[in-house]
Amino acid sequence: MPTVEVTDLKDDDFLLDVREDDEWQAGHAEGALHIPLSEFVARYGELTEAAPQDARVHVICRSGGRSAQVTTYLVQQGIDAVNVDGGMQVWEAKGRPVITDDGRPGFVL
Repeated sequence: MPTVEVTDLKDDDFLLDVREDDEWQAGHAEGALHIPLSEFVARYGELTEAAPQDARVHVICRSGGRSAQVTTYLVQQGIDAVNVDGGMQVWEAKGRPVITDDGRPGFVL
């Protein structure tokens, strides 16, 4: 399965966060699209509407397990998707910004 390192992500890369609501509310990457894994198949259309045409989808969760499942599913659908290695834990550890819905600093559950 295709993976990408947090350090290789650019600020304008399209990010899909598949963590659950409580994890998202604690803190997330600015500009990420949030569709929890538990609702992903039912809400798949939201991704196809939100993702820029032909953009690579960078899938992230807390540590990389759930995002790996979604990445595999997306690749099977013909979407250019990659799993963000280490997830939000590595994102936070590398000093990338983590915010809450109201823009304040957040944290990774």
